[in-house]
Amino acid sequence: MKPLIVLLVSFSIALVVTKFAFNNFDFALSGRIAMAIMLAFTSVAHFVFTEGMEMMIPPFVPYKKAMVYFTGILEVSAAVGLLITDIRILTAWLLILFFILLLPANIYAAIKHVDYQKGTFEGSGVNYLWFRVPLQILFIVWTYFFAIRF
Repeated sequence: MKPLIVLLVSFSIALVVTKFAFNNFDFALSGRIAMAIMLAFTSVAHFVFTEGMEMMIPPFVPYKKAMVYFTGILEVSAAVGLLITDIRILTAWLLILFFILLLPANIYAAIKHVDYQKGTFEGSGVNYLWFRVPLQILFIVWTYFFAIRF
């Protein structure tokens, strides 16, 4: 829920700022700024809640801690890449792939009731997927629409 709020609030603020800065609403830039802010926000969890994030990774994936750090760095890199004109489209396609590849970890974490912030198996469970899967689809569509389509 927090990433969605960050995304929507950031988008709204970016729209107002672009209106004042460019004398018109720049939806594409505002969408990319909002996604970049959301990615920066979510990347923090990789470094603050590392142990809980490790619990989200299925057992067959090796080097879990390194993977958590690596994906956090990827999120920061994608946030920057979305704002650089020359690499924005490539970044967007790679980010869409990233979102698709993250979905199995989110499903695994829901099935195992992982609460990544507390580092326990007492999380929301499978019902969380009713929110998470559409949210992941929204992130994919948002990235495509604001970074590739425009």
